[in-house]
Amino acid sequence: MSGSGTRATPTPLWTPDPAVVAASGIAGFADFVARRTGVPRSDYAALWEWSVTDLPGFWSAVWDYFRIDSSAPYGEVLGGTVMPGTRWFPGTELNYAEHALRAELSGTAIISVDEDGREVRTGWGELRRQVGSVAKWLRERGVTAGDRVVGYLPNTTHTVVAFLATASVGAVWSACGQDYAAPGAAARFTQLEPVVLFAADGYRWNGRAHDRRHEAAELRAALPSLRHVVHVPVLGLESEADAAASWAEVSAGTDEPAFERVPFDSPLWVLFSSGTTGVPKGIVHGHGGVLLEHHKMLGLHLDLRPGERLLWYTTTNWMMWNIAVSALLVGATIVLYDGSPVHPAPGRLWQLAAEHRAVLLGVSPGYLHGSALAGVAPGREHDLSSLRVLGSTGAPLAAEPYVWVRDNVGARVQVVSVTGGTDVVSAFAGSAPTTPVWAGEISAPALGVAVDSWDAEGRSVVGEVGELVVTRPMPSMPLYFWNDPDGTRYREAYFDMYPGVWRHGDWATRTPHGSLVVSGRSDATLNRHGVRLGSSDVYAAVDSLPGIEEALVIGVELPDGGYWMPLFLVLREGTELDGELRASIDEAVRNRASPRHVPDTVIAVPALPHTRTGKKMEVPVKRVVQGAAPEKVVHRHAVDDFDALAYFSRFAPGERAAEAAGRGEVT
Repeated sequence: MSGSGTRATPTPLWTPDPAVVAASGIAGFADFVARRTGVPRSDYAALWEWSVTDLPGFWSAVWDYFRIDSSAPYGEVLGGTVMPGTRWFPGTELNYAEHALRAELSGTAIISVDEDGREVRTGWGELRRQVGSVAKWLRERGVTAGDRVVGYLPNTTHTVVAFLATASVGAVWSACGQDYAAPGAAARFTQLEPVVLFAADGYRWNGRAHDRRHEAAELRAALPSLRHVVHVPVLGLESEADAAASWAEVSAGTDEPAFERVPFDSPLWVLFSSGTTGVPKGIVHGHGGVLLEHHKMLGLHLDLRPGERLLWYTTTNWMMWNIAVSALLVGATIVLYDGSPVHPAPGRLWQLAAEHRAVLLGVSPGYLHGSALAGVAPGREHDLSSLRVLGSTGAPLAAEPYVWVRDNVGARVQVVSVTGGTDVVSAFAGSAPTTPVWAGEISAPALGVAVDSWDAEGRSVVGEVGELVVTRPMPSMPLYFWNDPDGTRYREAYFDMYPGVWRHGDWATRTPHGSLVVSGRSDATLNRHGVRLGSSDVYAAVDSLPGIEEALVIGVELPDGGYWMPLFLVLREGTELDGELRASIDEAVRNRASPRHVPDTVIAVPALPHTRTGKKMEVPVKRVVQGAAPEKVVHRHAVDDFDALAYFSRFAPGERAAEAAGRGEVT
């Protein structure tokens, strides 16, 4: 990702501490590579260049450095570099859960904290025992490699155990948080035809306990393939299903876990897209690809070491949950928090990071923005002396929060803004202990990731906005999409614009000094508070209400780091957008999708633009609201009503419209 330019390189806001660099995992890896190849690559740019030029050399080095355990030594690393369809480490057999539980440590593996402050600590030995017990229970009920096991669960130790037990028998895992109503969870799980469901009785949020037993029962009824259900008492409520097994029964055994080693590209889990254009897509990732990518990301880029603690705020249906759990691969302790990040006060996550001596805290840009607005001063209010890295992902991070962190958290704390995705369950670009940090920029491309920015003609560009692309394969690219036997949907999702090159759907700018600036989604995915959401979930709720002809929802990244999610409505004749209709919309979206899907404001418009085939033009509307000229966004002939698109210019820039909506103005 090298580039040339005449402008002077800006001064970094943060530079690496030589002592931290010397002790870092990436420095050890660079030394390992130098001994292996005979060529020193201590400079990050040189190490990255080698990592994307010599893919077999780099990924075999990752395998050997982290001592990946396989039934047979690897021979060939990858069979060609044509995307999609690259095969990695053919002939090897391994198991993700075996690596997650192989640390020979006597300390704590998981610290689980709920909103009320209740804390459960699970040691490495106890974690192995619970996983072994649940895995044995699954085996005794006929669950084998390839079967699907799903969880309707909050972010607690139970979920980690259920996942690792599923992986240990070679079955395929998928999870959905309980903030999703039963129809939203069923839209994902019914595709998989699962044989076992782990369902919690509820979760806590913003000072309230939410009983989800009714939703769990509704979900169970929507999954005819189920053979068994396990009741997980997070709130301590009794199961309403007589046939459900109890978590206490399932996890009470004393067996050490046994691991079914499976081929490198066997499915480990199914993560779901946000459902922007219809039914959420099931994205299938494999045991081997995840093992390599997450060892690299957590052990090198985030520099986690055995016994250190990671706290990343996430839900179970977001890919950051999967990455956080993978901290077990490098022997780190994971701190799970289930609840609102701002209850009972805006500084809750800072408090938790201090109490549990986290070396890495992961949040969203929205949380940083909210902390600044609330006047929180984490470095003065809490002992954050253990904190080394502050991670931010889920949306672009503006320049101001970098400065705020320096002044209010600590100048020695490295801000690591990361861009990646559910699609690869890893990062395209981020930071390392050896890379400087510039405010508003992502420090560097990730090792092994040939990320670039291309214009519409497929030319690499520097200093201007282009499409974020990946030009060479990554091990954790999806194996396939669920129910996509010929790969058509997979190819259309990533390879339609540039054949053979992954187009991710982000606007990105490469800087002359090697960093990356991501300026938002170039597709229609909503991205609120760091969690990607589907517009189709909003439409499914709103379209059922009387008086609404059509709806369109977008998410707009604002210059100050905020995020605005308006819902535009075309109303039927005689319908008014009054308080009663607004309340009905909020209630329908909250109950049928989730509280996160509730729009920031609702605005009536005369018409919505569509493609000639009738598809709502979410992306063009978003770009117009962000300030782009309508004629620069699409050709007139591509729109059924160009005036309907041009109408949205009155909402540009987005923050002006957000302010107008906040004053109660309705167009």
